[in-house]
Amino acid sequence: MTNEILALNSIAKTADVVFGNKYKLVKESKEPVAVVLRSFKMHDYTLPSSVLCVGRAGAGVNNIPLDRYASEGVVVFNTPGANANAVKELVILSMLLSARKVFDGICWSQTLLGSGSEVEKLVEGGKSNFSGGEILGKTLAVVGLGAIGILVANTAVDLGMMVIGYDPYINVESARKLNPKVVIKHDLAGILSCADYISLHTPLNDGTRGMICEKSIMGMKKGVSIINASRSELVDNEALKAGLKNGHINRYVTDFPTASILGVDNVVPIPHLGASTAEAEDNCGHMVANQIVDFIENGNITNSVNFPACRLDRTGKQRLTIIHKNVKGVLSAITDLVGGSGINISGFVSQSGGGTFAYAILDLDSELSTDMLKKVEKLENVVKVRVI
Repeated sequence: MTNEILALNSIAKTADVVFGNKYKLVKESKEPVAVVLRSFKMHDYTLPSSVLCVGRAGAGVNNIPLDRYASEGVVVFNTPGANANAVKELVILSMLLSARKVFDGICWSQTLLGSGSEVEKLVEGGKSNFSGGEILGKTLAVVGLGAIGILVANTAVDLGMMVIGYDPYINVESARKLNPKVVIKHDLAGILSCADYISLHTPLNDGTRGMICEKSIMGMKKGVSIINASRSELVDNEALKAGLKNGHINRYVTDFPTASILGVDNVVPIPHLGASTAEAEDNCGHMVANQIVDFIENGNITNSVNFPACRLDRTGKQRLTIIHKNVKGVLSAITDLVGGSGINISGFVSQSGGGTFAYAILDLDSELSTDMLKKVEKLENVVKVRVI
């Protein structure tokens, strides 16, 4: 039987290569085994009870109710880094667009249509209105040093810029990927105050919403340009417009246009093109499909945003995966029940990540009886048990 994967948005054909003949991408399904999507908003969506996991072909997951799905035992994956290069290239382009008034000049040039032989003369006469500066030797502040932020920082160094970075959650592995010339600071206000350009690369949460506000703008260097290829809500648009109007902010280039900033002078609105390259879509499709298949067939979790990473090489005849609340005594109750039935546990791994829910994989040398499986399912604080 072919398992159906419900696609709420179109996904690159690289996913089909991974799914093969065993899984089928469909636009409608009553009992899909998994769901894949890009920007589809799932908060008001009724998820079929048959769904084991949700795969987001991209990094942002604000469109998915992560906590609710976790409580229902549904694992949500994303694809961090799969579109990082595509977004990085757009950010570099955005920085150049903020330095040079190319966008304005192109729009103005289009108004010369119909001017005939006068076009060349008009161009020479009007080009001084669109002069700008160069990024060489300027200071770029990268706020958020994840997969994209690291690439932006390193590329900016290669372009001859002074780069300072801020990320209170950066780990050792990520820090090692940074060019040694990138200076990491632990004071956000401090790096904003000395930057000619600011590039935002943080997730949207209660701590980052409106982080670019009246107070932070007033602490920035006059004439700063801000690039936002992360999330619209990171910026207080009213404070932004005031900063643009009084000249404190030079340019704002955003990949997330909203009604309130369209038509505002010195705003360059890009229609959410960060990950819109064939290469990025292929990478995301391939990556999310691999994660879904590995989870369905082996119970392994990679790049989940609502459960900890967990992986175990197969050693037994039957595999149990168990989603449970992260409370004391659950694991011992499971292992005592299974071991007490006379079945040897040949492989075992459990991860909690410090969250509300935890995940365990048990490989058994023989199969559990139906009655014993029901006893495991009925254990207190067990959310979902799956036999693979």
